[in-house]
Amino acid sequence: MSADNVWEAYAIRYAHHERMARENFLGALPADIHDGPMPLDYFVWAVKSAGGRNFVIDTGFDEAMARKRQREFLHSPGEGLQAIGIKPDRVEDVILSHMHYDHCGNHAMFPNARYHVQDREMMFSTGRSMCHAHQRFPFDAEDVIAMVRRLFDGKLMFHDGDEEIAPGLSVHHVGGHSMGLQMVRVNTRRGWVVLATDAAHLYANMERDTPYPIVYNVAEVLEGYRRAHALASSPGHVIPGHDPLVLARYSPPLPELKNWIARLD
Repeated sequence: MSADNVWEAYAIRYAHHERMARENFLGALPADIHDGPMPLDYFVWAVKSAGGRNFVIDTGFDEAMARKRQREFLHSPGEGLQAIGIKPDRVEDVILSHMHYDHCGNHAMFPNARYHVQDREMMFSTGRSMCHAHQRFPFDAEDVIAMVRRLFDGKLMFHDGDEEIAPGLSVHHVGGHSMGLQMVRVNTRRGWVVLATDAAHLYANMERDTPYPIVYNVAEVLEGYRRAHALASSPGHVIPGHDPLVLARYSPPLPELKNWIARLD
């Protein structure tokens, strides 16, 4: 592959939530995990090519949503993007892994972007499944309305299953956590990295084969773990969506960005 097909990849932490281990696993806790603090971090991701093309993966939520959902807001995702040289108002492409509130907010941050979403996620978030409180809970009505507006403004691109978005960058439908959830596979200097987003919230979900409790289809979640590993160069190339260990396992691009931004490539 040419240099333009090899991407830098970043995880940008913007919020945090203290919670107990029992809240992170469907059913009983895995036998080797004792109940105790097991917090979640909230991330957006970005990939940059040598040719100067940038993609943002997910857009996070803002401070008002953090108060509404009782999360600790740390930084605006836009601040994190600017810290790695990406100006939000110049971003041309945003990939949404799915449309849960913590992945698709900050509606004014990317005014010039096309948004990439799976057909099934738009159908899910605007259809009869939202009649059920359990399925509706992770969504926010204003986020869904914003997506419909993008559709009518010509700023929404639909994908059906697995598709290459750019050389060395592809989306892969997984489902499971949400009907239209998609992962992002990116070619980097260390091999194929899979940004699993909420296909796996924590390394422990994958390692114990035990899903996170918010789930649309359990079988799809479990199959998603297998697919993520199959698409990545190794299990260590799979990046979960909410694990604080990501910032411990990967180095910051600059020392002053420690505990905020990690470089994944």
